[in-house]
Amino acid sequence: MSGISVACLDMAGTTVADEGSVISAFRAAMEHAGLAPGSERYLRATEIVQATMGQSKIDVFRQILGSEAAAAAANSAFEAHYAQIVRAGEVAPLPGAVQTLTALRDAGIKICLATGFSPGTRDVVVDTLGWRSLIDLALSPADAGRGRPFPDLPLTALLRLGGGAVSELAVVGDTPSDVESGRRAGAGVVAGVLTGSANRKELEAAGTPHVLDRIAGLLPLLGLRD
Repeated sequence: MSGISVACLDMAGTTVADEGSVISAFRAAMEHAGLAPGSERYLRATEIVQATMGQSKIDVFRQILGSEAAAAAANSAFEAHYAQIVRAGEVAPLPGAVQTLTALRDAGIKICLATGFSPGTRDVVVDTLGWRSLIDLALSPADAGRGRPFPDLPLTALLRLGGGAVSELAVVGDTPSDVESGRRAGAGVVAGVLTGSANRKELEAAGTPHVLDRIAGLLPLLGLRD
């Protein structure tokens, strides 16, 4: 075994299939905020969304809109649209996700699902997938202080789940922000997966020591069987 006691795993793009649903929700929110599709502001906002994947959604809207009130309204529109997508059954586990969660729990490793979504949207996803019995904790930026790329989410997971040193922490995600968050936390294992928004080059540029084809690739890193 690797000595890992807590695994902090991203949701959309890492354990949960995205299939463009996050981008769809962002587009709905931007139109709700009055950004006309194809306009310069809309195109710039789309660039910001792509560059900040994995980060706190409200922080992304603050960057795009520059007004707290406008950001809050856009974030509410985003959350409502995404929750509708989830309830329509358009969100599902990525291949190997359930098996990975089960193997980690069987090995005595505590599991935290971390996300840039609000707690309400996060909980809709977890409950729709029926994952409450497979995880020990679910965290959003609102629960930890700051979202990615800051280290607050994985460090909060380690503290709440009774882990020891940061060397006992594993962090896995599909974006450079996930990787940076894990590295800044000093996690013993930091890995990027290729099932989300970033490619291998982008993950390696963010400094990840491990690039995995899918989340199940974490198990061999920890000395566990898939």
